[in-house]
Amino acid sequence: MELLAAAFSAACAVDHDSSTSESDARDSAAGHLPGSESSSTPGNGTTPEECPALADSPTTLTEALQRIHPIPADSWRNLIEQIGLLYQEYRDKSTLQEIETRRQQDAEIQDNTPGSPASEEMDGEEEEEEEEEELASPPERKALPQICLLSNPHSRFNLWQDLPEIRSSGVLDILQPEEIKLQEAMFELVTSEASYYKSLSLLVSHFMENERLKKILHPSESHILFSNVLDVMAVSERFLLELERRMEENVVISDVCDIVHHYAANDFSVYITYVSNQTYQERTYKQLLQEKAAFRELIAQLELDPKCRGLPLSSFLILPFQRITRLKLLVQNILKRVEERSERECTASDAHRELELVVKACNEGVRKMSRTEQMISIQKKMEFKIKSVPIISHSRWLLKQGELQQMSGPKTSRTLRTKKLFQEIYLFLFNDLLVICRQIPGDKYQVFDSAPRGLLRVEELEDQGQTLANVFILRLLENSDDREATYMLKASSQSEMKRWMTSLAPNRRTKFVSFTSRLLDCPQVQCVHPYVAQQPDELTLELADILNILDKTEDGWIFGERLHDQERGWFPSNTTEEILNPKIRSQNLKECFRVHKMDDPQRSQNKDRRKLGSRNRQ
Repeated sequence: MELLAAAFSAACAVDHDSSTSESDARDSAAGHLPGSESSSTPGNGTTPEECPALADSPTTLTEALQRIHPIPADSWRNLIEQIGLLYQEYRDKSTLQEIETRRQQDAEIQDNTPGSPASEEMDGEEEEEEEEEELASPPERKALPQICLLSNPHSRFNLWQDLPEIRSSGVLDILQPEEIKLQEAMFELVTSEASYYKSLSLLVSHFMENERLKKILHPSESHILFSNVLDVMAVSERFLLELERRMEENVVISDVCDIVHHYAANDFSVYITYVSNQTYQERTYKQLLQEKAAFRELIAQLELDPKCRGLPLSSFLILPFQRITRLKLLVQNILKRVEERSERECTASDAHRELELVVKACNEGVRKMSRTEQMISIQKKMEFKIKSVPIISHSRWLLKQGELQQMSGPKTSRTLRTKKLFQEIYLFLFNDLLVICRQIPGDKYQVFDSAPRGLLRVEELEDQGQTLANVFILRLLENSDDREATYMLKASSQSEMKRWMTSLAPNRRTKFVSFTSRLLDCPQVQCVHPYVAQQPDELTLELADILNILDKTEDGWIFGERLHDQERGWFPSNTTEEILNPKIRSQNLKECFRVHKMDDPQRSQNKDRRKLGSRNRQ
C-alpha cells in the first residue's frame, strides 16, 4: 500500500481536466465494451467533488429508478439464453478489445503532441526509418478491432444501452454518462456469468456425463478429473438466477455487488475445493492422455464437436479458476465507477474484499499441494556437510533454484597448473532460508553453507571485462557457522544475475523504484500475449494485465508488479507492450489506489481522522 500511495501522489500531478477528457476518449475509442474484465481498464474514477454535475443533477439514479417501470422478465431471460459465446470466447475477445483500445490511445497521444520530446527525436537522424515504421504500424494495430464482439452478428453480445428495452424506455436521456458506464459494468458481470454457466453446462453434459467416457474412466479418475464441478455449476446457476431477478426489477440496474457479496461469503467456497484440486487434476489428465489410448481418442472426438468451438477439454476444466479471478476484476471495475462514499461503494468494497479472500484461498490451495511435494523431493536430494537444517516446513516454499559459478581466485598447485577461477555451486532459495550446495553424482546436492534469507545482502559489480561480466557479491551476515561470509558469484546472463539479486534481496533499490525512499518513476506495460510462469520467480500473465515496470534487463526480461493484485515477478518483455500515454498511466494508478484503499479500512479511517483533525485546527 505504501508503494501505491506514492504512485497515487505521482499520478495526481497530472492535470485533472486532461485526465478526465482522456478517460472519455478512451470509452469512445473502445466502443465501450461493457465493464471490461481487466482490473486496469481505464475508467472514470470521477468523484462528486470533481464533477459537480454528478452530485447536483436532479436526474439522479433514484429518480431514474422511480420513473422507469420494470422490464418484462421474459426479455431478460431470452437475452441470457441467447448468449451464443462460450465463456472462453467471451473473455478472450473482451480482453483483446481492451488491448486494442489502449493501443489507439497511445497512437492518439503521439499524433496530438507534435512538439513533444518524442516527436522531436523522430525528426532526427532516423526520421525516414521512423516514418516507415509509423506507416507500417497502423494496419497491424487495427487488426484486433475486426474481431470485436460487437462486430459479430452471431455473438449475441450486446451493450446495455443498445438493448431495445433500454432505448425505448427513455432512460438514456435521464441518466448521467458516468452512470451509464456503471450500468454497462454491472451488465457485463451478469452476461459474462451467463456465458460462464453455458460453458460449465457443456463441460458437464458433453464430457463428464458422456456414457462412453464413464466406461473408460475409473470412478476415482473421474472424481479427480472433474472434482466438484457439479457443485460449482449449481452455485453458478443460483447466482445467475439472483442476478436475473435483480435485472427484472428495473431497466436501470440498482446494484449487483450486494448479491456478489452474499455468494462470495456463503457459497463460493466450492471454488476453493475445485481449484485446490488443480495440481492432481492436471497430472491425472496428462497421465490419462499418455496411458489410455481409448481416453485420448474419445476426448479428441468430443473436442471436434461443433459445440466446443474448437476448444480443448483442458480449457473447460480451468474455467472455475479463471472465473473466480475474473469476477474479482469485474467487481473492481464497478468499484472504480461508483460514487465515492456512497452505499454502492460500500457494497462493491465488501464484495471485492470477500472475493479477495476466496481468490487468496484458491491460490494458497493450489500452491500448498505443489509446494509440499516439491519440498519433500528437495529434502531427499540433500546431504549435509554442515549441521543439518530441516527443509520441510508448512510455512516454507521454494523461490528460486539454480546453478551459479563461485569465484575462488587463481591458485597454483604443486604441478604449477592454475585451478579454475570459477567453480560451480548450486543454490536453493526459500522464502526464509538460503541453502548453498555443490552438485554430486546421483542427482544429489551436498550442503556446505546456509543462512536466513533476512540476513542476505547483494551488490552488483561494475563491468570489469568479459571475465567479470554478470558477477555480483552475496554477503551472508550470519551463516551456518554464525560468521559473516562473502561469495563472489557469476551468472550465465544479465537477466539471470538480476533475477538472483532480486530474489536474494527483494527490498533493494531497482532501476525504477527505490524501496527505501518510495520514490516512484514507473513505466507501465500491458500484456498482449499470455505467459505461463516457468520458474518460481516468474509471473503468469493474462491478456490485458497492466503492470508497473520495477526493473528490466538488456536481454529481454522485465521485473514488474501487476496493478490489480500487486503480485511481482519476472516475465519476457516480448509478451507486453508499453503504455506510452502518461494520462492513461496516471488514471491506472489512481484507480488501482482507490480499489486497494477500500480494501484497507483502517488506513482509510486514519486518513479520515487526519482530515477531521486538520479541519478542527483550522
